[in-house]
Amino acid sequence: MHLIIIFLALFFLLPSAGAETPAPFKQALPGYSYQFPRDDFSHDEFRIEWWYYTGNLKDEKGHPFGYQLTFFRIGLDKSIDNPSAWKIDHLYFAHMTVSDIHNKKFHFFERINRKGVNNAGAASGQLHVWNEDWSLTAKDESHHLKAIEKGTGLHLKLTPIKNRVLHGKDGISKKGSGFGNASHYFSFPRMKTTGQVFLNGEAIPVKGTSWMDHEFSSNQLNGNLVGWDWFSIKLSNQTELMLYQLRDKNGGKDPHSSGTLISPDGQSRHILHHEFSITAKKFWTSPHTQATYPSSWTLTLPEGELHVTPDFSDQELYDLRSISGSYWEGSVSIKGKLQGKPVSGKGYVELVGYEKALKQDLPDP
Repeated sequence: MHLIIIFLALFFLLPSAGAETPAPFKQALPGYSYQFPRDDFSHDEFRIEWWYYTGNLKDEKGHPFGYQLTFFRIGLDKSIDNPSAWKIDHLYFAHMTVSDIHNKKFHFFERINRKGVNNAGAASGQLHVWNEDWSLTAKDESHHLKAIEKGTGLHLKLTPIKNRVLHGKDGISKKGSGFGNASHYFSFPRMKTTGQVFLNGEAIPVKGTSWMDHEFSSNQLNGNLVGWDWFSIKLSNQTELMLYQLRDKNGGKDPHSSGTLISPDGQSRHILHHEFSITAKKFWTSPHTQATYPSSWTLTLPEGELHVTPDFSDQELYDLRSISGSYWEGSVSIKGKLQGKPVSGKGYVELVGYEKALKQDLPDP
């Protein structure tokens, strides 16, 4: 069991381009008709799914915090009939981080469990995802997050300020040219957030805004990728921006890189790979893994230019049991111009594949 969990890494489970996915799992294909709130819930007919929350918060003294809470579901081959309550038909893991920006301290934790005997799960009839006592639930229009580990964590209420946004073309976010190299992908790009952050057992009242991503797929990535850079940005003029840059083995930007620009009135525009650039300006080498990550960026789009800076450098998750590599996931600040007018903002950046390239095949038994 433990060896299986080690190998079923979050970003490294996916099959290579051209590899066939077991028949029981559906592919993310054009023509899918979204139905809400149903599509907020679990999609067990797809192999991979995650509910991903990041936020930028402040306490009553104005001290800033960042957080991440992500729940992952991995479906295994359902063609094998096993009536046991201990059967492994899904694996679940979760990552939680708290960035104490004022003190430049980064806290991260993980959970790994199978579905059997209710250790973890994701409901298909309501928004309820859990891993032991970490949980995502919904009441009315709000999402509720709770995850506390060794006195550190969060207990938050998130209420959408803007409607859901579908990414890609009609919610199909392409990651390659092969059959099913895509995900169903949508977001709540700005959610009012209140609640508490916990540090060493102390409950700290906070408020701010969050971003929610939900993706489900079965064969998402193409085999030429080594990693990606992902940005979620909330600007002071009520514009939001999501960009992801897929990095190929030659060091270039894969043509399936893309993004979404969301205007203050909620209208969105799909951004194609040739319409934006992400230029790294500084770099940071981790003292934990010796991986070197970009640590400051300029984002250039037809609408303007944004400068993105980490709120502090050391926001790396490492020595994880649930994935076979480390990654950087951190709170950032933004300044720049959009439509010729100055803007500022907050957001999150995820950097994958800098310690080691993506491993997209399951190991031999």
